[in-house]
Amino acid sequence: MKIVSFWRDQEVRVGILVDEAILDVASAASAQRQGQEPYFHDALSFIRGGKAAMVAAEQLIKQRPVDALLQRDSVKLAPPVLPSTILCAGSNYREHNDEKAGSPTSGKEPEFFLKTADSVVGPEEPIVYDEKLTRKLDCETELAIVIGASGRHIPKDQALEHVFGYTIVNDVTARDRQVRLSGDFTWYELGRGKAFDTSAPLGPWIVTADEIPDPQILDIRTKINGELRQFSNTRNMIWTCADLVHFFSTNFTLKAGMIIITGTPAGTAWSTDRELGGRWEPKPGLVAATRYCLPGDLIESEIERIGVLRNPVR
Repeated sequence: MKIVSFWRDQEVRVGILVDEAILDVASAASAQRQGQEPYFHDALSFIRGGKAAMVAAEQLIKQRPVDALLQRDSVKLAPPVLPSTILCAGSNYREHNDEKAGSPTSGKEPEFFLKTADSVVGPEEPIVYDEKLTRKLDCETELAIVIGASGRHIPKDQALEHVFGYTIVNDVTARDRQVRLSGDFTWYELGRGKAFDTSAPLGPWIVTADEIPDPQILDIRTKINGELRQFSNTRNMIWTCADLVHFFSTNFTLKAGMIIITGTPAGTAWSTDRELGGRWEPKPGLVAATRYCLPGDLIESEIERIGVLRNPVR
């Protein structure tokens, strides 16, 4: 099941992608007088509704009231959910670690940083290029885990039971704010370098976990202006999705609607920036970046079985 959020009548509603249409589930439930509207107030209500909400949604999909079906190209998508917290794991692909200046902990433990809902924009929304913040704006396609069931100190072998589904995030980064070099020593300022307006494009929808039983076999790509910059597979993560759910649940009680992002593979613009310790090596099919992102660029973040998240830079 693909869960979307979209604008209708000046408010954000939750829907389900059905073929090339979007089922407005609140309208469908009202039309069928099923009394399930509390599940369908918004995406977070749906996620919190758990199995009961999924069963109710499946019934509505079968009935498909015509008045509740909207053509996909007739509505503007919003971010599929606005998470209270985005828990971020950096340096989670060895190939990415090999192409950049590494900190003492790179590849030894997940690099833990945060983004918030203030960083989030939806599909087709612009990533803002702000010269006062950065002149080295970089993009990273990442698999995002959407938490469904709350838990703290979650064992690794139970971790995926707490996952509602998966979506795509572009971990937009201000490299000249992030990377600090002093001789042979490198450290990262992950606050200003990672968390700012439009630094977390999210979407285009959430694919429920039953459709992706194994999140470690997904191809992942980034195209910038049609050029393939990143290509890998989630099997190349150092820490799996289950590892990261376990890891972050040590610090936080994971709650429905929280998101964990899982790192990016090789091919960032950082890899060609010798000034910041980049170490690009040619890889079949990939095009080396000649610069960082600028206004007018189109970023396409793609993950197998989920879709493509597109955002222009302005």
